Amino acid sequence: MLIYKILRADEWAALQSSGETAGAPIDVSDGFVHFSTAEQVRETAAKHFAGADGLLLLAFDANALGEALKWEVSRGGALFPHLYAPLRLADVLWHKVLPFENGAHEFPDDL
Repeated sequence: MLIYKILRADEWAALQSSGETAGAPIDVSDGFVHFSTAEQVRETAAKHFAGADGLLLLAFDANALGEALKWEVSRGGALFPHLYAPLRLADVLWHKVLPFENGAHEFPDDL
């Protein structure tokens, strides 16, 4: 199963530079890296990245993240994937620009 992480351009650059990161400021604050499923990621973008341009959408294989990935109740009682380990560049399956057009983020058609 694929899960997704949205990063700002500077966060993506830092991940590319160092090979791993504790995540965005909210991830560091909460003590885990927030992910979303395909069904959740659009709402995540609207709620936490409203109006933001220059975002990247990263895809990860949930199974490959191992036991450090926990499914926990979050927004609306839904289970969300949370990674209790650094986010590693080596685990990124693909990344795509997440443009902001006409008041909303444009997600890939195959998501």
